[in-house]
Amino acid sequence: MFDIAADALLLVNDAGHVMLANSTALQLLGYTEKEITGLAVETLIPACYRTNHEPHLDIYFNQPEKSAQGNVRDLVALGRDGREMPVDIRFSPLHLQEQRCILITMIDAAQRRWTEKALRTSEERLQLAKRVAGLGVFDRDMTNGTLHLDERSRVLLGLDPEAAVNYENFLAVIHPEDRANRQAVLDRALNPASNGEYQTEFRIIRRNDGIERWLMTTGRVFFESGDAVRLVGIMQDITESKVMERIWQEHRGNMESLFKQQIAAQTASAIAHELNQPLAAISVYSEVALRALGSDTVNPETLNRALNGCVEQAQRAGKSLHKLLGFLQKEEFTPESLKLNDIVREALDMTQNNGFGGFYPTLELEQDLPPVLGNRIQIQKVLINLLRNGVEAMRKAGVPASSITVKVQTVRERNMAQVTVQDSGSGLDVETTKRVFEPFFTTKPSGIGMGLAISRSLIEANGGQLWFDPKSEAGATFHFTLPFAP
Repeated sequence: MFDIAADALLLVNDAGHVMLANSTALQLLGYTEKEITGLAVETLIPACYRTNHEPHLDIYFNQPEKSAQGNVRDLVALGRDGREMPVDIRFSPLHLQEQRCILITMIDAAQRRWTEKALRTSEERLQLAKRVAGLGVFDRDMTNGTLHLDERSRVLLGLDPEAAVNYENFLAVIHPEDRANRQAVLDRALNPASNGEYQTEFRIIRRNDGIERWLMTTGRVFFESGDAVRLVGIMQDITESKVMERIWQEHRGNMESLFKQQIAAQTASAIAHELNQPLAAISVYSEVALRALGSDTVNPETLNRALNGCVEQAQRAGKSLHKLLGFLQKEEFTPESLKLNDIVREALDMTQNNGFGGFYPTLELEQDLPPVLGNRIQIQKVLINLLRNGVEAMRKAGVPASSITVKVQTVRERNMAQVTVQDSGSGLDVETTKRVFEPFFTTKPSGIGMGLAISRSLIEANGGQLWFDPKSEAGATFHFTLPFAP
């Protein structure tokens, strides 16, 4: 331990001669072990400082019980090559086999001062970054319940900069509707099985002026022996970004609604154009058939020709409609072997990063799931649609601690993978569940009611099924299946 110590150590006997020096001391002073052993300790001090040094040695040898062990003094050491080095030196009396000794610890003062300067510079940069970014720092001791908030944190929360503050004061400013969700995130971070990372966004009502603001807090929980002992982190006001996000969401929602309505109108117009002539012809042939049946003498040839015309025009209408749908759905279906768990994570990220965040996702993904066979883009579309529907439903219901659970598991009896998406909203009423997959049926003021209908078609095109679970105990629950890759 003596030789591997990071500080320079000298063991000096009561005669003032060096008995032992560790490798750090040898390197600092420029001596070999043979050269320094037996050397008078005064030799390691410049001549101008020796007269001040000798009384200290006398005190430590003659009155060790009265000496202040561990006191640090600023001295100058003399190297073998004549270099003078400022050092912090500490004397510690020892007794080795009835012999009085002194353990001298030397720390390179230049290195210490450089380190202190670097620390001050780093602290100044940190303080500058905090001021520029508007960051507040909090530190909660979980063992005794104390909470430290720096000056910026108190400003953000609207708390008195001088008054004592505790955790209850902090909880009191959190918006009542956001408390449950924030606590749920904190509980997960406090779980020893987690990585201790803590990040959430919530509203506060500032203590001093009652103004509502948005905060983002990020931190880390530290554990000892499996128990959470400390939570350290930063807080930042994100109100302006939240306002801009809401404006952008409203704008994008309006644009999407307009786009969908235009698509629906153009689609309806195209369908009407393709079906108008066949339907008009069917109407004419039907009138001819009715007149033939209503006459006194039924002409079988006329009736047969009219009915055949109806059949031909109906088939023409069907072909035209099939051709039109083929054009509208011209995306080529290219199935491939896919890792379903990865697609779930990608869809979740895309949903949260495109204005549909604000909920806590719970992923229950079966490990070592075999690859499924399907089209990546189409499966992502279905997942994103289900996630967005859940977010919109929870926002509409004003759910305070909104969450969505996505579960992936194997259905062994069918040899398929099953994905379950469940939100924590108010669920669907009986009438809605009956019509939820009908085209153009919607409960949204700006929707056109094609999302779930298209999603079901996409899953079926990938060899699976999509359905609503009416027996779900909470929120709305949808399931879909996909075949495993061969």
